[in-house]
Amino acid sequence: MNRRHLLTAGAGLAMMAPAALAAKQRLAGPEPARRRMLSAADFGAVGDGSADDSQALQQALDATFGGERGYFLTIPPGEYRVTRPLRIAFEGKPAGNVTRLAGISAYGARLISEVGQGQNVVDVLIRATVRFLLIEGLTIAGNGREGHGLAFDCNIEGSYLYNSCLRDLVVQGCGGDGVSMVGNIFESQLFNCYFRDNKGNGGLFSHGPKGGVLSAMHAFGCVFGQNGNDGVALGRGAADVSFHGCYFLLNGKFGLSAPSGCTLLSNCGFENNHQSAPDFAHGDAGIRLQVFGTLIGCTAYSIYRQTHLVRAFITNRLVMIGCVASGGGGAKGAKLAKLQGNKKGKATLIGCHGAVDRQGGVDVADVTEGAGGGAFGSEWNSGNLPQLGDYRLWVDGKGRLRLKKGTPTSDQDGAPVGS
Repeated sequence: MNRRHLLTAGAGLAMMAPAALAAKQRLAGPEPARRRMLSAADFGAVGDGSADDSQALQQALDATFGGERGYFLTIPPGEYRVTRPLRIAFEGKPAGNVTRLAGISAYGARLISEVGQGQNVVDVLIRATVRFLLIEGLTIAGNGREGHGLAFDCNIEGSYLYNSCLRDLVVQGCGGDGVSMVGNIFESQLFNCYFRDNKGNGGLFSHGPKGGVLSAMHAFGCVFGQNGNDGVALGRGAADVSFHGCYFLLNGKFGLSAPSGCTLLSNCGFENNHQSAPDFAHGDAGIRLQVFGTLIGCTAYSIYRQTHLVRAFITNRLVMIGCVASGGGGAKGAKLAKLQGNKKGKATLIGCHGAVDRQGGVDVADVTEGAGGGAFGSEWNSGNLPQLGDYRLWVDGKGRLRLKKGTPTSDQDGAPVGS
């Protein structure tokens, strides 16, 4: 093929290109919306640790989240003095509004709070249906006189926050909770966040006071430490929150307080909580748990006032797999669990290590290193009877081992073993 033939072929391809491109676009669908970027510097934010950046940051936030379409706001590295609360508001939008590709990226940016009178440093007000909100890289340094560091309020009927993400945040030294998430907040995540030295809880995850529901929340690799109250508190009946690879340490009270239960804790650690207790005798467990819960591969260690990994009152089911607890120094007596409950409560422990205090009521099936190979319910109506094939074993009122094919219906059902 000579040069003329190549040029002719190229011209033919060029004529075909627009049609081919149109066909490709039809197959691929519409081009996705691009991230539209704003910078706080363009609104006058200085970040020199001296200038009051409150007004400039608020103007930047209004421009980012106030319109019908969301932007991404970058806050350049620096120290930004904040003398009044900052407000991220999703208000006045039509019902069913979905916000996409909106958020804040603030790696290296530090808000220095001079907020007082119990007001929050950053308020996130959800008054619409909002999806895919991302806040990443931000540090909030409190002064102890403000309220929460980062507060999400989604407790208005018809308002919902879905698929939000907090990533690489540090919130410390605030007068209230490090992060507070309250109301209709669903399917959201926290990654690699650090909440420490706040006077309240490190984190509060709660149903709303007006009926808002929080559920399907997940925290990954976060640290909740040295907070004045609990590392994390689940409030107003919230329970559908999971923690994966998180660490809870040196908090004034519990590492985790879950009075209505907790969906899952996996590979989490609890160390030296209950710093506000005077001594080990007046301390308590790393986890306060009621109703139900699942713990997999969780650990506890104490040399001060933390007495157990978990103290639980079970009315549904508790499952613990591969959990370990130990102590030293002034906490040599630290144990794995203190278990109570009612007759509907059932606890199953598999492959755990550490002593268990049982205070009656709850059925405990214990297949652990410290249980001599296995401990099961012994009464005929226990939900944790040992089972061999189709047969159940129990100890009757006279201390005899009895055997029954199927489920026993009374203490004298079946036959004494050896008869």
